Amino acid sequence: MVSFKELPSEELFLAGSTACQGCPASLALRIAFKALGRDTILLVVASCTSVLQGSYPLSAIDLPLMNVLFATGGASASGVSAGVKALVKRGEIKEEPTVLVWAGDGGTYDIGIQSLSGAAERETDFIYVCYNNEMYSNTGTQRSGATPLGAWTTTTPAGKIHPRKDIAQIMIAHRIPYVATGSLAYPLDFYQKMLKAKSIRGTKYIELLAPCPPGWKFPSSQMIEVSRMAVKSGMWLLYEHEDGETRFTAATKRIIEGKVKKRPVKDYLEIQGRFSQILVSKEGKEAEDLLEREVSESIRRLHGWVPEYI
Repeated sequence: MVSFKELPSEELFLAGSTACQGCPASLALRIAFKALGRDTILLVVASCTSVLQGSYPLSAIDLPLMNVLFATGGASASGVSAGVKALVKRGEIKEEPTVLVWAGDGGTYDIGIQSLSGAAERETDFIYVCYNNEMYSNTGTQRSGATPLGAWTTTTPAGKIHPRKDIAQIMIAHRIPYVATGSLAYPLDFYQKMLKAKSIRGTKYIELLAPCPPGWKFPSSQMIEVSRMAVKSGMWLLYEHEDGETRFTAATKRIIEGKVKKRPVKDYLEIQGRFSQILVSKEGKEAEDLLEREVSESIRRLHGWVPEYI
């Protein structure tokens, strides 16, 4: 495992972004760029990242960048990937740059799933990162397919009544070479997964939990704390799937091995305001129990068994 001192010193995500305080996307971009390096083409699907780049004509992102439409992440990556391969074939460039798609959960789980699925089926050579803030944060915090059961959004004011999708598992079903999840509470784990994705040919999918302070209703200074509790409670599992095998990583691995006891889901729900309405009602207790069962079922699906302490 690489140490913080060994990370590249070059900064490709610069000062001057228009991100909110405590924005997870800005920190995630900084880490991802350190892993991928300057020889990267960035495609930003309509999302908060479309806005946080900065005010025209300036940009906080020091890489070739294209802002693309909500539904076109996979299609746009397919075009760029084919283009750079043609440039290499004609001798106009020596090596293919990394093609990176950066999208939110709205542009991945809902509006962009068809485009992403098509690109994966065609075995397009690119990295797709979904920074999942579990709602449409940039357009008014509406619910998305990633919003968990019981969570408040402006379109689910009493709490969402449907469970969230599991897009990472859907991408595994596409039989692509690499799928992984990440958390900003474990930045070196995320860095290593981005580095590995860069070294693999074909479609790579990485999903990063991105707690949004205004949307999730917690102080911006607690973004890392909320990220960490999501993992410790099992509400966000850290793993990678490669060559048909799933391996848990970082804190999730320690929980599965029994080295650290899993925290109750309630501990995660209590440190953010979007679940406040379900913590004070009978129906809320039922939702809490359903979320605990969802955690156990997710571990069982990935690992094949659930220890008693979970």
